[in-house]
Amino acid sequence: MIKHLSAYLTSSFIKRRIKNIELFMRYPIETQNKLLINQLISHAKNTEFGKKYRFNDIKKYKQFSKIVPIYTYSNLKSKIKRIRRGEKNILWPGKVKWFAKSSGTTDTRSKYIPVTDLSMHKCHYKAAKDMLSIYIHNHPETNIFLGKTVRLGGSHELCKKHGTFYGDLSSILIKNMPFWANNICVPKKKIVLIDEWEKKIESIIKETVFKDVRVIFGVCSWLLIFLKKILKLFPKKKINEIWPNIEVIFHGGVSYIPYIPQYNEIFGNKINYYDVYSASEGFFAIQDKKNTRDLLLLLNHGIFYEFIPLEEINKTNPKIISIENVELYKNYALVISTNAGLWRYIVGDTVKFTNISPYRISISGRTTHYINSFGEELIVENAEKAINKACLKTNSIVHEYTAGPVYMNEDKSGSHEWIIEFKKYPKNFFDFRNILDEELKSLNSDYEIKRYKDMILRPPIIKVVRNGLFYDWMKYQKKLGGQNKIPRLSNDRRYVDSLLKMNDDNEIKTII
Repeated sequence: MIKHLSAYLTSSFIKRRIKNIELFMRYPIETQNKLLINQLISHAKNTEFGKKYRFNDIKKYKQFSKIVPIYTYSNLKSKIKRIRRGEKNILWPGKVKWFAKSSGTTDTRSKYIPVTDLSMHKCHYKAAKDMLSIYIHNHPETNIFLGKTVRLGGSHELCKKHGTFYGDLSSILIKNMPFWANNICVPKKKIVLIDEWEKKIESIIKETVFKDVRVIFGVCSWLLIFLKKILKLFPKKKINEIWPNIEVIFHGGVSYIPYIPQYNEIFGNKINYYDVYSASEGFFAIQDKKNTRDLLLLLNHGIFYEFIPLEEINKTNPKIISIENVELYKNYALVISTNAGLWRYIVGDTVKFTNISPYRISISGRTTHYINSFGEELIVENAEKAINKACLKTNSIVHEYTAGPVYMNEDKSGSHEWIIEFKKYPKNFFDFRNILDEELKSLNSDYEIKRYKDMILRPPIIKVVRNGLFYDWMKYQKKLGGQNKIPRLSNDRRYVDSLLKMNDDNEIKTII
């Protein structure tokens, strides 16, 4: 069966999907406008939301942008609460059974994002098929379907009173996965959906370690923990010794850049890495070229895109543009309307366009994950690149990190405090700190200005913490596994102080 599946996927199926991808790449504006009017608005015109905003009268994007306001989760929370109680035809036609419980940060507030049957099949699964099609198209010699795919998923639980389910997005997709996908994936559903993360990992290892694994899919930070645990349990130095045919890792959720040295350490032979941009709200983009980090924006997968220039995000009436008017290398907050009933919804991510023919993006950060306490506008993209350069120049490896502000007082100017857990220490911590500082200056002119003569910002403060602190912190927060992520930057000290409270003062090395 697997051989027949492989032959099928590498022939007419692949050609058809690649042709469809090339079509929206060639006609992006037409594709997006048609999707908005003929699919989204037409489908939802008789819902409570559609009637309120006169969807019957909307024929063009300009009308849509004037009539429908921007929404955040807090604006939609009451409507989603009604949908979770079983009410129909609120944001999208019919009843919604599944809700992705979003906890991408350690924020204690949970979001319940609707996942309709249409969004499941015409967004998430469709994008996953295109991801595989692109990979096979780029690597025609591949044999990935002759082996197994390891998947790390979240958990879900039944809201019995109303007959709706909620859980990590990955658990919802695994629960409803088509039969052909289940046949090539390990472990079994009952194992991958185990609620307790550490028990799940042990069970997944037992189930997969003796299989012919060729593909791994998941969030790269949690995958790394999983792979390292395998190497601890078995007398092998490299993952390739356990899975000699492993070929590719499809990863998303967090930036891969900080983890590159650690992945290079545990793989003996070169493998392929393909990045994806998937969230609870939708599957947005796929890496479509070899050895690149920018992602092809998916324009025909049930999502209409708009963008808010980052400098406008906190304004009462921010400037909002369609994809037709975006500029290269400018930071935008992502706004989406979807076939799950999210309308002009601010996702919380920021992106930059690296190409506009076709439209390719890089993820630059979060609208809430930055440091701008002194006007420096430091974003996650700056931090990732600077940390990576500091590691390369000092021959060190950072396992995890986060940063926050140190506020000004009467005696001192402000600073940034970096909490860093090293996998491999630099020989000289001051060199690491100084390189990090210089790289941030070169990447961010606002940061450089604020650092001038230490008048507003002093050099960064580095606090080196014990190994395992970030893992223990996430465990304490009940955020192990799934799509949970360690926040890289914060404009306040909540994450920094919370981490330091869990670390013995005697175990902290401070570089000022």
